[in-house]
Amino acid sequence: MNRYFRLMFSWAALAVVAFAQETDTRKILVAFGDSISAGYGVSREQSYPAQLQKKIDMAGLKWRVVNMGISGDTTQGGVSRMGSAIKRMPSIVLIELGGNDGLRGMPVSVSKANIEKLIKGFQEIGAQVVLAGMSLPPNYGPKYISDFEAAYKDLAAKYKVTFIPFLLKDIVTKDMRYFQDDGIHPTAPGAAIVAETVFKAVRPLLK
Repeated sequence: MNRYFRLMFSWAALAVVAFAQETDTRKILVAFGDSISAGYGVSREQSYPAQLQKKIDMAGLKWRVVNMGISGDTTQGGVSRMGSAIKRMPSIVLIELGGNDGLRGMPVSVSKANIEKLIKGFQEIGAQVVLAGMSLPPNYGPKYISDFEAAYKDLAAKYKVTFIPFLLKDIVTKDMRYFQDDGIHPTAPGAAIVAETVFKAVRPLLK
């Protein structure tokens, strides 16, 4: 009997959450990315999208941040699940993908083509796109890194989207204190700084 009531309570709780989301009239900003957005190594509440939501709320802006980050995702993975983001009818989409492509040494032309599909797909439904650029460790070589970084810059210029040249630029320090031990993913304090970087970029679009 106790198990029955626990199940009923769980279903009721889920129903309340679903109803709240359906009746939420705020415009939607989707954080569409990989482990950086998902909050790898920190709690969901410490991820940069969650901390971005707090900043938006504190500013009195009526927007809801939807975290659609998936750890390990690539640009191709992003293209394959773009439909699920479109169904949410977002007004703004922040695309944060490509880092895993680069770490795997994928051809920049392939990654660029996939990101272009994402930009065009989201713009076609009327969403404003924010493109978050990434970089790579120096051992990938200057030519590959230069081409990788340029792909984001070229697409941002071509489609006239809001551009963050390097999403993690404000947490790169000599002692790397805002990164986890892997040197790639932000710690909770690092994610807070990333949230501020994003907030500064998107704030003009939130009015």
